[in-house]
Amino acid sequence: PSPRSCQPSGASEEALRYEIEELKRKDLALDQEIAELLSEGYSLEELEQHISLLHEYNDIKDAGQMLLGKLAVIRGVTTKELYPEYDLALSD
Repeated sequence: PSPRSCQPSGASEEALRYEIEELKRKDLALDQEIAELLSEGYSLEELEQHISLLHEYNDIKDAGQMLLGKLAVIRGVTTKELYPEYDLALSD
């Protein structure tokens, strides 16, 4: 293919520019949020620890949901029907 055929079309180029600008706006918003949290007395290490703990929580929750789903299949019920049996709120 010629170098010309590998270049994005006008519409694709415009979409890429828009996406780059959107990413720059998100980056700026995140930087501002971090600065605000730092000004409230949080440290970067503390914020990173919270993020790490949230990831761990989500992984554990996903595993629990998977197990509930498998148990529901075995019992022939919906996962929603299992929630009361394990004292789980539907929002869990």
